[in-house]
Amino acid sequence: MHTPNYTILYVDSPAASARLYAKLLGAEPVEASPTFQLFALENGRILGLWTRSSVKPAHDFQGSGSELAFRVADGAEVDALHVRWKEAGLRILQAPVELDFGYTFCGADPDGHRVRVFARSE
Repeated sequence: MHTPNYTILYVDSPAASARLYAKLLGAEPVEASPTFQLFALENGRILGLWTRSSVKPAHDFQGSGSELAFRVADGAEVDALHVRWKEAGLRILQAPVELDFGYTFCGADPDGHRVRVFARSE
């Protein structure tokens, strides 16, 4: 079985997006070029930020139909990240709230990709 380990987001400015994600992830990119920035995450996954206009083959869609989701231990950590990431420049789409799957908030990066933090309900 093959398991995906890369997530690639198409962005307008990899440098600008990398500045935000560096703050959110607490890590710097391990690779950087004018059209691509790459983060190696602790869990072995990779996050790439690729300039939308240089993607090959070219894409013909707008926006994002997905989320990057971060599961955390509890509601206190959700609240703490909400404050910290908002201060780091994440545009908040949904303040912390209890939903059927747990306590969560959702934000968006400069290109509209959703970033969600949640703690599962017991």
